[in-house]
Amino acid sequence: MATQSETRCDQPLRFSIPALNARGRLVRLDAVLNDVLSAHAYPPSVEKILAEALVLTSLLGTTLKEREGQLTIQAQTENGPISLLVCDYIDGAVRGYAQFDMARLAEVPADPNLFALFGKGYLAVTFDRPLPVAEGGGRYQGIVPLEGANLSEAAMQYFDQSEQIPTFIRIAISHVDGRCIAGGMLVQHLPDGEEGRERIAARGDHPDWEHVRILSETVKPEELADPALPLEEIAWRLFHDEDEVRISEGQYMSKGCRCDPDHIRDVIARFPASERAEMADDAGDIVVNCEFCSRKFPISLVSLNN
Repeated sequence: MATQSETRCDQPLRFSIPALNARGRLVRLDAVLNDVLSAHAYPPSVEKILAEALVLTSLLGTTLKEREGQLTIQAQTENGPISLLVCDYIDGAVRGYAQFDMARLAEVPADPNLFALFGKGYLAVTFDRPLPVAEGGGRYQGIVPLEGANLSEAAMQYFDQSEQIPTFIRIAISHVDGRCIAGGMLVQHLPDGEEGRERIAARGDHPDWEHVRILSETVKPEELADPALPLEEIAWRLFHDEDEVRISEGQYMSKGCRCDPDHIRDVIARFPASERAEMADDAGDIVVNCEFCSRKFPISLVSLNN
């Protein structure tokens, strides 16, 4: 059995095929994923869609070149069992959570599609790049209907409509020894280079992309979610006939909740004393909940007044 370091769980693999103007990412989440999921007692269907979202966030987040850059995905609806799902990535750290109606979720079929989980909703993908606007920095957001069998299909629709970048995404979930393992692959055609937004002229019918897409579609879900299969092996299986495939290791990922009791205290202290008194409970504490890590931070009025 290969070790975690050999299979690179929680460490993305970047690859590119220069002759075909294609780049890709492979990622398999294990410890990071279970760390995020353990903060909530999610039902199986919510756990699965959140695991998919965390893999998607990891795949898209690793396309950012700046360490301070942030990628956020948000799935939201007003009429579905899951009302909100949010994940983000910054400097190798991921986090995410979901809000849902347990009673309505009980009526969802065993293998639900996006409509069954969310109803009529939307997927928002937001890139924040810490560069001057003239250099392609700032915030860029695309919004598409939350449609398809899974988040991969919705995300591919985002790239097709919002960025016009031919993109293939596949995500798979498995359970091994009581742990949730989630893997995914993203492949894109970038004939105009990876820098800036000028690359939107990419064409989905380009013969190079057609070749890469056909090869990419042969990846099997069980390969992506197999913790014993090295990510390099997947890349080799798919593209070993190409003249050159470049691979490089990404940084190890971590659970990225950024809640800080000191920061929370500083923010609350800025409110007028009268407003702080209204926010406090009967015990004299202002309790702040972190949705991402499911922790509560009680800040006493006495401590704020000292």
